[in-house]
Amino acid sequence: MALSDLFSRRRKDEPEPDVSPNAPVHPTKALPKFLASLSAREQPILLDLGSVVGTNVQFFGEQLGCKIFVEELAKDIDKHAREDKVADLPQFFAKRFPQADASVDGILCWDVFDYLDKAAARALATQLPRLPRPDGALLAFFATGEQPAGSKPSFTRYVVVDPTSLQYRTYPATRGKQRPLLNRDIQLMFEPLRITEQFLLKTNLREVLFRKPEEPSKS
Repeated sequence: MALSDLFSRRRKDEPEPDVSPNAPVHPTKALPKFLASLSAREQPILLDLGSVVGTNVQFFGEQLGCKIFVEELAKDIDKHAREDKVADLPQFFAKRFPQADASVDGILCWDVFDYLDKAAARALATQLPRLPRPDGALLAFFATGEQPAGSKPSFTRYVVVDPTSLQYRTYPATRGKQRPLLNRDIQLMFEPLRITEQFLLKTNLREVLFRKPEEPSKS
């Protein structure tokens, strides 16, 4: 869905969720690399798998002059959890993305994989590599530790403050984060995408930047 259409629908039917403006701000090391990878492209197309955040739309538009499409996967995951259909997520993801192959320049996954079991994570990761153009980029965050016992399930909305800072804004979820994926599993799931940058943050997040290999030149 095009972002302009999504905002129009939200204004009519669904108010923006109430979030705290005082949420903590944390550094990001991978986002500047992601921006740099797309900055040389003319009017790149960006696919955002996270929640709609108006300030993010403005930021990426100003930084990249890009067109943004939003696919709010948190809503899909939450709906399956509420309806006790989590086991159906792999089949759902297999048909979730209408975008053509090699049709986007960058993908923002944020931490969506943290909420999936291995089967659903593999199904989603299988779909994503076909979407970027050659040398396209994908940015994803992965938890490195399990959620504290007794903590309430929540999603995180990542709000871009500037190229090196993100605000983490949590909101309620039906399904909490699952067991963290191992680094080796992450590498295998996303093939043929290649990990080009990886940062382990003090927030217990692993920021990973993937790139799609360029097509071999034809002699």
